[in-house]
Amino acid sequence: MGTLATSTIGEDLTVTGTVISKGEIHVEGHVNGDIRCVSLVLGENSEVRGNVVAEDVVIRGRLVGSVRALSVMLQATSHVEGDLLHKSLAIEQGAYFEGKACRAEDPLSQSQEDADAAKPDPVAERPEPRKDQSTTRFSRSFPESRKAN
Repeated sequence: MGTLATSTIGEDLTVTGTVISKGEIHVEGHVNGDIRCVSLVLGENSEVRGNVVAEDVVIRGRLVGSVRALSVMLQATSHVEGDLLHKSLAIEQGAYFEGKACRAEDPLSQSQEDADAAKPDPVAERPEPRKDQSTTRFSRSFPESRKAN
């Protein structure tokens, strides 16, 4: 089997609508719509407003929308506003991420109904994650200070 082609959306290009590829997509420009591909790389000056489904996603630019991928990498220059459904997630220091990150063994097979059901209800209490899914939470603990007697 041959290698799959790499398609590039250049800095001077804006695409409106769904973008689908059987290979890798590099976005340097703007996409207003959903992207489905094997591998996606968003360049530093890129902007995507839509949902992404891919096996591997590397984000250096701006994404407003959800991501379903086996592997997600938010690099230091990234700005992401949306939920991430992933098997593997890496976030570099300096990356901006606002949303919910949920781990799933097979995020690509998740139906849209499952993804919608995973969204929190602002009025109701937050539901517990399913057995095949865990919620990634970031916290930092500080050592207790000891008072001198």
